[in-house]
Amino acid sequence: MAASRHRRPGRTTAITTAAAAVLTLALTGCSAVDKALDCVQTADSIADSVTDLQQAVENAADDPTRTGQSLDAIERNLKKIGDRTDNADVNKAVDDLGAAVDNVRTAVENGDRTPDISPVTDAAGELTKVCTP
Repeated sequence: MAASRHRRPGRTTAITTAAAAVLTLALTGCSAVDKALDCVQTADSIADSVTDLQQAVENAADDPTRTGQSLDAIERNLKKIGDRTDNADVNKAVDDLGAAVDNVRTAVENGDRTPDISPVTDAAGELTKVCTP
């Protein structure tokens, strides 16, 4: 007696669907990791720009344009993070740092050669904290 072999179409479909789900989850996980790495890298660039800002403010008498250049660099990096994330904590940290940068820029434009940049450094520290996976 010959045994008949039947393929169950439901089983093949279930396996294919499960494989697709696993692949989707893996790709989504990688995407989240990529976003986190982008955030960390950009936050690191912002930290470097904040260091440049501190040095520019300390040496404002020698080169007053460096302060503006440092503020511009921070804003460019903030835009990069803001464009790449939908994380509420990261967006709040980006907004807070943007506001602090705007305040320093306004102070400089109003003639303050040594503006208080501690809100910028504090906000940059918070951004680094929320970007760390």
